[in-house]
Amino acid sequence: MFGWLQALVVLGAVLALHFPLGDYMARALDGGPHLGIERRMYRLCGIDPDREQDWRGYLIAMAAFSVVGIVVLFLLLWLQGWLPWSLGHPGMSWQLTLDSSVSFATNTSWQNYAGETTTGHLAVMAGLGVQGVASGSVGICVALALVRGLVRHSGREVGNFWVDLLRSIFRIMLPLAVIFGLILIGLGVEQNLAGAQAATTFTGGSQTIIGGPIGSWEPIKLMTGDGGGFFNASSTHPFENPTALSNAVEILLMLLIPTAFIRTFGRMAGNLRLSWTLLVVVVILFGLLLTGGVLAQEFHQSTVSQAVGGPVEGTEQRFGVPGSTLFGVSSTATADGALGASYDSFNGLGGGVLVAAMMLGEIAPGGTGSGLYGLIMVLLVTVFLGGLMVGRTPEFLGKRIGFPEMRLVVAYTLVAPTAILALTAIAIATPAGRAGMGNTGAHGFMEILYAYTSNVMGNGSAMAGLTGNTTFYNLTMTAGMLIGRYLPMVFVLALAGRLVGQRPMAATAGTLRAQGVTFVVLATSAALILALLNFLPALFLGPLADGALG
Repeated sequence: MFGWLQALVVLGAVLALHFPLGDYMARALDGGPHLGIERRMYRLCGIDPDREQDWRGYLIAMAAFSVVGIVVLFLLLWLQGWLPWSLGHPGMSWQLTLDSSVSFATNTSWQNYAGETTTGHLAVMAGLGVQGVASGSVGICVALALVRGLVRHSGREVGNFWVDLLRSIFRIMLPLAVIFGLILIGLGVEQNLAGAQAATTFTGGSQTIIGGPIGSWEPIKLMTGDGGGFFNASSTHPFENPTALSNAVEILLMLLIPTAFIRTFGRMAGNLRLSWTLLVVVVILFGLLLTGGVLAQEFHQSTVSQAVGGPVEGTEQRFGVPGSTLFGVSSTATADGALGASYDSFNGLGGGVLVAAMMLGEIAPGGTGSGLYGLIMVLLVTVFLGGLMVGRTPEFLGKRIGFPEMRLVVAYTLVAPTAILALTAIAIATPAGRAGMGNTGAHGFMEILYAYTSNVMGNGSAMAGLTGNTTFYNLTMTAGMLIGRYLPMVFVLALAGRLVGQRPMAATAGTLRAQGVTFVVLATSAALILALLNFLPALFLGPLADGALG
């Protein structure tokens, strides 16, 4: 009961905050005067903030910014041993450096290393933290471009990437990071620049404990969809997540911006009923995942749970099975990827719920920005199918969704499953891929499937049984993260460019309105069917077989 009560309190807080935050984000991101710090940044970089870009110009600016971010982070991690605050850690190998740089620049934050033994304070603050904010803001920018494509009725411009980026950083990310950083530090999250400290345990043994700028890093990793842990144990470590109250705040942070962005979309579209409809779809999908996860963990008897006398192996004991499952579902449904328990220790069906949350497209509510444009893609599939049912040209917000538009939607939809299944097959079929497997059979397959799903979908969470720090996995995961992050963005921006100049169609009695019970059922069904059609065979070979075998 305590676990369900915690879930109700957290979700209630998310829904309550999504009203003021969503309205504020709509005002802050779309129009209005430039802030002083923004104007100085524009002058410094030679940017004309009043000149908007078409979708190609927007894409080029986004790609250039991302490439520079990858290069700068690569140099910082590779040369870490020569820099201050490295805590004596040497630079990473080039393969691990490449994987880590792409990981944080793509908002994936998959870590093929243990944080406390690999990265120093400068790498965390100037490297990983900066890229967490930047990559989360890039997702917001792409979502804003698509929204403008839907709500504008003339011209070719979808906005100015640099304006959207700086507004996302200075008006959304940094203020929230400061506020929640102070809250988490007040709740006991560590915040200092200390190095390794020797401590004596209760049994008389010795232990080396490291401190660091964790309190300022924690809200960034959670709020931006970044998810990278300061410690290898991530948010199961008491320095990152000391109490049940901090656990609730951290879950709130993962859900906060993606949920609020739904209301922002409604405000920008001038249709709050639409935002309510989307919120209901998200709540239903999240509720299905959470219920399935808790039931699987509590009542499915696996070999592990029988051996230890309950479903507690790998569970964070301070929060219990429901609290750990709530954190896990929130982490995988939001593209954040933070660890609130050992996900490799979830039973087959419980782990299957986590991987299914990612395979769903991370739209419940999804990543920072990426969750909204992923959800919009599902809605376009819904209105297309609905339009065909009544024999009318499909439309959404008055924009015609014809063959050229649906071609981009289908391409977007196929990127992730194609990359995930292809990379998983290559890993299983090659000696280098199988060499990293810590387990055999269905569970070993699920660990590989989970890893590539996490990489391609931009999540970053992991099942610890897979050894990822090898040349094979560092390079193939890098490819998966680049494909999964940027290729869908190309299709999203191209779609925004096709839609932005369309004149609105008049709504008639045959128009499928994006609201009401019928549309909620259609949209929810479309999301589930798209995921099942793409991944059901792989789910049978992995989580379902693992659950059946115990």
